[in-house]
Amino acid sequence: MPTKASTPEGRSELALQIHKALKDVGFFYAINHGYTSAQTARVFDIASATFDLVSDEEKRDYTGKDTSVYRGYKPRKAWIENYAVHRNVTAQDHPAILRPFLPELAAFTRHNHDNVLQSVLRLLSLSLELPEDTLTKLHDFEAAGQSAISFIKYHPRGECDAPEGNNVWLKGHTDIGTVTILYSQPIGGLQILSKDNKWRWIKHIDNALVINVGDGIEYLSGGYYPATRHRVIQPPVDQRNIPRLGVFYFAMANDSVRLSPLDHSPLLQKKGINKYFEANMVPTMEEWRRERTSRYGRSELKPSATEERVEEERIRGTVIKHFN
Repeated sequence: MPTKASTPEGRSELALQIHKALKDVGFFYAINHGYTSAQTARVFDIASATFDLVSDEEKRDYTGKDTSVYRGYKPRKAWIENYAVHRNVTAQDHPAILRPFLPELAAFTRHNHDNVLQSVLRLLSLSLELPEDTLTKLHDFEAAGQSAISFIKYHPRGECDAPEGNNVWLKGHTDIGTVTILYSQPIGGLQILSKDNKWRWIKHIDNALVINVGDGIEYLSGGYYPATRHRVIQPPVDQRNIPRLGVFYFAMANDSVRLSPLDHSPLLQKKGINKYFEANMVPTMEEWRRERTSRYGRSELKPSATEERVEEERIRGTVIKHFN
């Protein structure tokens, strides 16, 4: 079935909508994305099996050793489990329960990359008054890079067990990459920091995608599209005893892409360009990913001098904020 994104006129209209959403709210929903409700439910079933049908011993065997590479399980915390599948699903070994489903996961990564991500990138390019393929060329499926599916499971916790305080399960942060695609699910917890500096719930829409931008787009757009600040908190009272399962596609530009502003954008030339790094300090996508992941949980965070409940660190001279 044709969608708005299938015609130049439709893409121009959608580019304006995405522009408004990212400037005013910080995220947007996508519907008619090519997966039926049944197909999406199937992926959630596979994600659930990844955690529920794999022993702790086998999980340890498939835990990733390099934190900057998104593959395998992360060491489990009391309340959260992660399993990442590189976009090339054969680039890593998988627990036995997943092996029969690898063709489906391969199709799922291709769908997210080719049908969803590339469509979003074309619209973002148009919104910056650039050729449609400007950002798509920076996200080549076959190039070296770490775009990945991620399954994340939050286990129920009591109020007194909230790990970050104030019932915050995952501190407010920005994503490292360029675009994050989240498959909407009914258990609450995800909030974004709105322009009025208030945390607001993300509403569930059946079989919709929740899409936000990360550090990569903020730097490539010279600050025009700020990375979405978001967090995970304890769900509403009526959902607190239900596990919260997330299915994501975390997109990153090719490893070799330098995260400097697209200063040939007519829009950015008119609006102004914020350069986050000195000329000799601009990181590639790979360097930025490695530096941010290597510091996670290890950096000394300092209270912000200007914002309450905000801690800061500096990477390559630019400030990274963490929100409580």
